Amino acid sequence: MVAGSARAVATRGYSPRALRHHAIGRDVDRMNNRAQVTLLAIIAAVAVLWVLRTAASVFAPVAGALFIIGLAWPLQKNLQRFLPKLLALAVVVAAIICVFLALASISAWGFGRIARSVVSDAARFQLLYGNLVQWLDGHGIVIAGVWADYFNFSSFLRVLQGATARLNTTISFWIVVVVYVLLGLLDTEAVARNIRKALSDEHADAIIGGALQTAAKLRRYMAVRTVMSLATGTLVWVLSVLFGLRFAAEWGVIAFTLNYIPFMGPFVATLLPSAYALAQFGSPEAAILIFAGLNVIQFVIGSYIEPRVAGYALAMSPFLVLFSVFSWSFVWGVFGAFIGVPITIMILTFCAQFSSSRWISEILGASGEPDNGSGPGVG
Repeated sequence: MVAGSARAVATRGYSPRALRHHAIGRDVDRMNNRAQVTLLAIIAAVAVLWVLRTAASVFAPVAGALFIIGLAWPLQKNLQRFLPKLLALAVVVAAIICVFLALASISAWGFGRIARSVVSDAARFQLLYGNLVQWLDGHGIVIAGVWADYFNFSSFLRVLQGATARLNTTISFWIVVVVYVLLGLLDTEAVARNIRKALSDEHADAIIGGALQTAAKLRRYMAVRTVMSLATGTLVWVLSVLFGLRFAAEWGVIAFTLNYIPFMGPFVATLLPSAYALAQFGSPEAAILIFAGLNVIQFVIGSYIEPRVAGYALAMSPFLVLFSVFSWSFVWGVFGAFIGVPITIMILTFCAQFSSSRWISEILGASGEPDNGSGPGVG
């Protein structure tokens, strides 16, 4: 009643045309404010990405540690029920280190054996690819000459030397990650208590619930990714055996490892054995046939089976997945390509916790049904 009287007083003495102009002006101001907020959000996002890229040595290990903490916390929590906290922490960290060593060992075995083979047969491989370049030039594909300038034994050795030089940096990176994981697992419960003390119940429930949902989705994502990677590696091994491709087991291991990186990993895992098949058999038809078979495997598993196994909770548009992989690989390299999709899952899950940002997760397809332990969303 009071609001209606106020509006009546405010509009008294104005013509309908003036009132319309006043309403239009209000709408224009509202649109301008919204555009300014959107522009500021874009500028802030670009600034954050620039800081993350510039200080990658600081922020990338933290992101990796948070990712591993989300995966390992249920094990830590269950072990603490019948073991002292420090002893349970030691068991969890030992398990994490064992997983790291196992993945690093099989990857080094697969890539190492193939690299040694390429180095030992470099002259023959270079001759075969030189013949291929001539054949392409004869069919009017002028880019083959540029390819011949860059694909040679010396350039391959430079790539190997660069990979060896980065090995020490990679080891140092994962040592820092393990230290962060150790400290993070010790403080997880204390951080949750501090959040509840510092914030209102609604906001604390939203933040803690978002963290629980994110951790649950990351565990599901990694479980699905591991199973699909095992299936992909097995099928690549079988296909390599059927075609008589050398190092069939190694190609299966490489496909298993690279499949953890969406889009980019499967592409490399199909390109490398196809190129090797071209050198081994000396036949473009055989290489094309193997390439087609590997792509069928990747398409069926990645585009048909995996989305149905992952379910609606992890549903994201292919554009968003591809954008996440390339944008985070630009920020943090290969590690960014690996962790880009988990970071996007985390962002969308937290967006779903707040009414002001829930539309983002709904549009991009990650809203899903509430998981156990989630709290109410707040504005």
